[in-house]
Amino acid sequence: MDLLFIAQTTAQPAMEGSSDPGILSDLTAPMQIALLLGALSFATAMLVCVTAFTRIIIVLSFVRRALSTQEIPPNQVLLGLSIFLTMFVMAPTFEAIHRDAITPLLEASERAQETESEPDFDLDDAWAVTSGELKTFMLGNTRTEDLALFFELSETPPPSHRVDTPLKIIVPAFIISELKTAFIMGFCIYIPFLLIDLVVSTILMALGMMMMPPVVVSTPCKLLLFILVDGWQLITRALVSSFATV
Repeated sequence: MDLLFIAQTTAQPAMEGSSDPGILSDLTAPMQIALLLGALSFATAMLVCVTAFTRIIIVLSFVRRALSTQEIPPNQVLLGLSIFLTMFVMAPTFEAIHRDAITPLLEASERAQETESEPDFDLDDAWAVTSGELKTFMLGNTRTEDLALFFELSETPPPSHRVDTPLKIIVPAFIISELKTAFIMGFCIYIPFLLIDLVVSTILMALGMMMMPPVVVSTPCKLLLFILVDGWQLITRALVSSFATV
């Protein structure tokens, strides 16, 4: 409802303005729909890149590969779990954005409609608060050397305050930092299951069962080990605890 109200309040001045309808009104309806869908896809991709989703989905994919269970759990289950874990990790950031950006914007828009004046808190102010909260989260989970890399590539001197770092530097640095962290966690997850594969292969070779695929025997052993140690709880705890709280 909040997003719908924002869209209505931002679109109403354009519709009630001067006789110039704008560039989008010159386009056909299918083209406008295509642009809207493209904007939504881009927004979704950006949301994935600036949240905890990347690390979570990669680590869960490593777990499935290490267990050698092919497509179990299915992709839909992993995506659903990743989305809800992302919402859990990002809850403080989203709550701060709702409290300091969305709510003041809605209240300012209502006051402006009642008094027929300019709002004292507009979209630019809301975007500044939103980007600041996202920057705080990303900087808390980004390695210093990754930030230094993109400062060097862009030939931009680092600001005196880390929060003043532009998004064009923070976002790619955050992504590669998340990828590195996810691969380190994936490596640690692989080690115990790799040992099981080596032990099973050695036993099968000692028994002379050369034609027996080791994965047929090692997969049940992996599943048994994963169940005994309550693997999903351990993975979830490790993932949530790996993010810095700011």
